[in-house]
Amino acid sequence: MRKLIFGAVAAGLMGAALPAGADVKAGVDAWSRGDFLKAVAEWRPLAIAGDADAQFNLAQAYKLGRGVPLDPGLAESWFRKAAVQGHLQAEDNYGLALFQSGKKTEALPWLEKSVARGEPRTQLVLGTMLFNGDGVARDYPRAYALMTRASASGLQSASQTLAQMDQYISPADREKGTALAQQYAAQTRMTPAPTGTRPRQTVANERPTAPSRQPAPQVAAAPPRPTVAQTTAASAPTRTTPPRATPAPATRPAPVAKPAPTPKAVAKAPPKPEPKPAAPSGNWRIQLGAFGTPGNAEALWNRIRGKLGGAQPYYVKAGTVTRLQAGGFGSKAAATRACAASGQPCVIVAP
Repeated sequence: MRKLIFGAVAAGLMGAALPAGADVKAGVDAWSRGDFLKAVAEWRPLAIAGDADAQFNLAQAYKLGRGVPLDPGLAESWFRKAAVQGHLQAEDNYGLALFQSGKKTEALPWLEKSVARGEPRTQLVLGTMLFNGDGVARDYPRAYALMTRASASGLQSASQTLAQMDQYISPADREKGTALAQQYAAQTRMTPAPTGTRPRQTVANERPTAPSRQPAPQVAAAPPRPTVAQTTAASAPTRTTPPRATPAPATRPAPVAKPAPTPKAVAKAPPKPEPKPAAPSGNWRIQLGAFGTPGNAEALWNRIRGKLGGAQPYYVKAGTVTRLQAGGFGSKAAATRACAASGQPCVIVAP
């Protein structure tokens, strides 16, 4: 009985703390007019009182830095408060916020819930995680399926990522992924819309006005299979210091007098050749394209080889496609600089 009385008193105090006329929709209207300070003032007391729409909207304000300072941590906290109440948009944004802050294990169940509803942004993120094996077991067919669905929704970054995946995923995995994408599309069409809930009074998702703390997910290059030569070299012991050669004692020859040359006999020393740039040494590569005709790969290499400081070309066969790679870079940073110098869209290939 005491608990019931205390709960009633607390509810009364919470209701009394709300300013007269506080309204979520009034905040949305103010936001639409660009009056972000008024919007936040409308939402904050309602969010503290537990209104899920107000909590979601306040999280959006912190995420975008409008009406309040940009604060991803507070945005994540308010998204969570709304998400645990079943606010679907908040569930989507909470999973994405967890991923962006590096909490990938915590993000996974929320991303899965959003993906099941067909949310393109979470399909992009989870598809990338599945391809890279980042926080989850690698699954190429499902990664390809989710990226296909996100791309079909018109998400440009998903279309670009799908093109990168095409360079590494085998035809068999692509076929499985395409079939799985069709299943996902059918499931999304058959999922009924939630009923019995009031219309949401929320603001639209937008990109932050300031750069986020973590870049968008990127597909990492699939590790190339080692060749026989690479395997042998890796297993052979390496010598850390070269053996010192013991020079034989040199005898000084007796000086021989030579006649002084006449001025006409003096030959001009040949000009010193200009030093060539040292060839990169390392196992990192960059992939500059994939071609159905090998001659096109060679033509591209001849056109850009001078920009890559002595890098070596590699023509890697993948079924009917020839991949043009340039190698010998000692680090990922060096490979990234070479990508920029090439002037071509390219992908980093790890050793």
